[in-house]
Amino acid sequence: MIRVDVAIVGAGPVGLFAVFACGQLGLRCAVLDALPDPGGQLTALYPEKPIYDIPGRPTVRAGELVADLVQQAAAYDPVYWLGQRAMALAEDSDGTFRITGSAGETILARAVIIAAGVGAFGPNRPPLPGIEAYENRAVFYHVAQLERFRGRKLVIAGGGDSAVDWALSLTGVAAEVTVVHRRDDFRAHPASVAQMKADPRIRLLTPYQLAGLVGDGVTLSAIEVERIGGARERLEADCLLALFGLTGDLSSLASWGFDLDRKTIPVEPVTCATSRKGIYAIGDVAAYPGKLKLILTGFAEAANAAREAYARVHPGKALHVEHSTSRGVPGFQALERAG
Repeated sequence: MIRVDVAIVGAGPVGLFAVFACGQLGLRCAVLDALPDPGGQLTALYPEKPIYDIPGRPTVRAGELVADLVQQAAAYDPVYWLGQRAMALAEDSDGTFRITGSAGETILARAVIIAAGVGAFGPNRPPLPGIEAYENRAVFYHVAQLERFRGRKLVIAGGGDSAVDWALSLTGVAAEVTVVHRRDDFRAHPASVAQMKADPRIRLLTPYQLAGLVGDGVTLSAIEVERIGGARERLEADCLLALFGLTGDLSSLASWGFDLDRKTIPVEPVTCATSRKGIYAIGDVAAYPGKLKLILTGFAEAANAAREAYARVHPGKALHVEHSTSRGVPGFQALERAG
């Protein structure tokens, strides 16, 4: 059990910036996320993709942006509980919220900010018999560490940005890289697709689909693929990276006592307040008229929600907002002087 000022549900870019925004106001945060690494979809789906609409950054790779946000948040010593979903929520008589994670952990917080994107993410699993036995050993749905694939015969299944990005990134790591996609056309960025097709180290199988796994239930030895409308083939492989996207799920938040509208949470446009006092929603999960679903919109919402959370944590205490240039950030000034 841990006690903090604010519990943040979701460790995507908007949730990470909320840690910083709260920290600037003297509020300490704990962050829960169903994924094992911070960054949300940016980390899980397309860490190599360039982003062009971050102010002051003409272009930045998604993974680099996440790393910068983690560093920025680190100045305020957040607690991360990753790889577990936020489940039950209860409220004590003094207004303290108790959030229980799927691993049984409990966070006590005076305010809650939900930055859950489209909900807790889970992988879209290919319908292959016995696939569960190989998960996290030989079958993976996202890349946490490149070294996990060092020297391995890797099959990547999928046709979106994540499949193409990881194929390009893992060619210098895996012993072999084969990309299997059920169509000749890829949904990824055209420049990345062209680069992949021009790389002689990457074998492309299109139009093909996964058909089966061959192994002893622990170690994978081959993957069966099937040409669309044709015969089956067997690929020698010891690792499968199945990248068919992630499915968002808000069901664990349905009993938390605020209004839900399908896969979004209606909020007040400025305060980001939900229908339950003390709980705020920001980023793609938050909905109000005229909402723009952009990362930078979520950043602004994080700053507003942090101010509202401050009033909840310190009722009746005036908040004198200062610019970051005058307030400063712990540890950063020393780096600036050293530079």
